[in-house]
Amino acid sequence: MTTNQTPSETVVVGVDVSKKWLDVFLHPMGERVRVANDATGIGKLLTCCLANSAELVVMEATGRYHRMAHIALHEAGFQVAIINPYRTRRFADVLGRVAKTDEIDAEVLARFGTIMKPVPTEPTSATMAQVKEIVVARRQVITERLALENQSEETTSDMVKDLLIERIALCRRHCDVLDAELQAVLKADPQLTQRCAILTSIPGIGPTTAATLLAEMKELGSANSAEVAALAGLAPMNRDSGMMRGKKTIRGGRVMARNILYMASVSAVRWNLDLKAFYERLRKAGKPFKVAITAVMRKLLVLANTLLKEGRAWSAAPP
Repeated sequence: MTTNQTPSETVVVGVDVSKKWLDVFLHPMGERVRVANDATGIGKLLTCCLANSAELVVMEATGRYHRMAHIALHEAGFQVAIINPYRTRRFADVLGRVAKTDEIDAEVLARFGTIMKPVPTEPTSATMAQVKEIVVARRQVITERLALENQSEETTSDMVKDLLIERIALCRRHCDVLDAELQAVLKADPQLTQRCAILTSIPGIGPTTAATLLAEMKELGSANSAEVAALAGLAPMNRDSGMMRGKKTIRGGRVMARNILYMASVSAVRWNLDLKAFYERLRKAGKPFKVAITAVMRKLLVLANTLLKEGRAWSAAPP
């Protein structure tokens, strides 16, 4: 493929990922390519990026459909940024691109990379990808079980109730199998075993919470306190305009990590003496439950990040 950009121009490639296809847009040349989302198609994508001396490739997070291309591009030496689809959709609105097609999405991604210059994303290791899949499957099973239990309480048919009880029991067995597999995967990796041991040493964080945090927030232990709080959506954001001073609120961030931190914090305010005292102090000062528990969530996350960074387990007495 020929190029028509000047030597000083940076080439940014936007790749819209679907199950079967990779739609590619090269900026600033404006060229478009569509390849299959398989080994052959990804090979063509690599050739295209090499021929045009691409400096950055931008893709949206798609769960698992972008992983193979991400790994191949990273191993070939390209900088690859994986972006939250919410951010690129808002960016498209700013550009006035109201319509949404695969070709438009690829162009928006390339322009996003050119203007915003996102930080490259390291590919998730095979072990962590497996951990995340198990964590997601476990969460889905629990959601299904809770829905079935609610349905069982409402039904008046004995036959329907019996079927629901069988399905609930099956969900419980599946959850046990997933828990066992999760622990086996974690124990097979010495580094993950150590990181889980550090996290579970904190009162309020159990094995499942630890695994979820590691899967959803791989930056734990390498980022600073403000960064991890923002990543989890636990950093208060100002809402000020002119003379108006609005209430600070949390927004965005990684929902799954925030949800598991909420459950851990509810437990921590009962069993972790430091966090319990912190929570009670906020409540006595008149803070609403949501404000107080969010502060506990942020404090718990920062504590976990600090311990992982220092490589030590939690202790009641400061080191």
